[in-house]
Amino acid sequence: MTTGRGIIIVAMSEQLFDSDEHGPPPDPEPGRDAPLAARMRPARLEDLVGQGHILGPGTSLRGAIEAGRPHSAILYGPPGSGKTTLARIVATTSDGAFEEESAVNAGRAEIRSVIERAEERRRLSGRRTVLFLDEIHRFNKAQQDALLPAVESGVLTLIGATTENPYFEVNSALISRCQVYELTALGPPEIRDLLDRALSDGERGVAGQVKVSPDALDLLAERAGGDARTALAALERVAAAGGEAGIGEIEDALQAQAIAYDKGGDHHYDYISAWIKATRGSDPDASLYYLAVMIEAGEDARYIARRMVILASEDISNADPQALLVATAAAAAVDRVGLPEAAINLAQAATYLALAPKSNASYVGLKHAREEVRASGPRLPPDHLRDSSYAGAKKLGRGQGYRYPHDQPGGVTDQPLLPPELEGSKFYEPTEHGFEAELKRRQQAADQIRSRLRAPNEDEGPNA
Repeated sequence: MTTGRGIIIVAMSEQLFDSDEHGPPPDPEPGRDAPLAARMRPARLEDLVGQGHILGPGTSLRGAIEAGRPHSAILYGPPGSGKTTLARIVATTSDGAFEEESAVNAGRAEIRSVIERAEERRRLSGRRTVLFLDEIHRFNKAQQDALLPAVESGVLTLIGATTENPYFEVNSALISRCQVYELTALGPPEIRDLLDRALSDGERGVAGQVKVSPDALDLLAERAGGDARTALAALERVAAAGGEAGIGEIEDALQAQAIAYDKGGDHHYDYISAWIKATRGSDPDASLYYLAVMIEAGEDARYIARRMVILASEDISNADPQALLVATAAAAAVDRVGLPEAAINLAQAATYLALAPKSNASYVGLKHAREEVRASGPRLPPDHLRDSSYAGAKKLGRGQGYRYPHDQPGGVTDQPLLPPELEGSKFYEPTEHGFEAELKRRQQAADQIRSRLRAPNEDEGPNA
């Protein structure tokens, strides 16, 4: 079964099961001293919340789980989205033997042992082996390559888990032999459902321990950021205090919440991408929001400032030449002041850049010019533009006939300035936005002057 994306990775931090030749061992109920999130973890597919895009009726993954015949896959998604829960459900419904390893601790020796047991099991009983691999992105290339033959031959059915984008972290050979399923962050209604379950369950949950107002539960569901573990952990802290809890108690319980943000992976690229696109789209509110996420998550302020300097020329350019000065000033402020105060400088720059008129004409012009150079190589400039400062230059005709623009009418020369083969080429096409409209007027005026000056001399050649 394939979908075009190709893998499933599932993250698991707890021991799910021991190897068992006779089928999956029973999944023991967590004790009362286990975290609330562990106690409330759904054990059946029908109790799992969210992920309808991959687990809805008729989907390939749901069909494989219900049939007890999982395929090699990688479950990829943010913390608290249900990767571990889904892995546990696969473990208890599969008709194969199970092995579980953590990529944090396992090496090639452990993987070889798993494969040897799987091969022996297959030889003796024809029984499949399902390997659950936690944090699969932590395996290096050699460790991942060790899995390839067994996965490809069907000796192992691999189910891995990761919060990191597998297309960045897992080698393509392994990805091509798996199915990738992307889990999404849970929505507030789904988080609220989980909270209500915990509050109504006296055996596993916190029923009778605390009374939380509906508004406070709505706030918790919204502020959990799609992470079920974060929401349930906050509810558990509130329940520990007992009594009644309102918005204030929920906000206090969320104080220690860390923003999920992988500075080396998806979030690093996703949020800077969102900031660039929001700023390019002239929305200062969206620009400030994505800036705030990056700052709160601890993104390197110098990295943000560098992106601002690039955007100032790539997306604004001569439509507002001041934008580059604002961006470079913000970058200098970051170096001089540092966070947290430099966040104010970044905010000033972000809003200015968002509301500045936009033009990518310089960027596009350079792109076209570079394409010409790559296609045809560098063309020699006309002789009258070439260096004439060295002995013998005049004998070679270098600089001969050059006319100084400051001595010409309008400060514009009629001499060709591009290589002869490119005469008449246009790389820079100013827009009508902001100051660039004035540059377009100036460009047209210069072209008109050149045209008038050249008209009487058309029969004298380009270097007349």
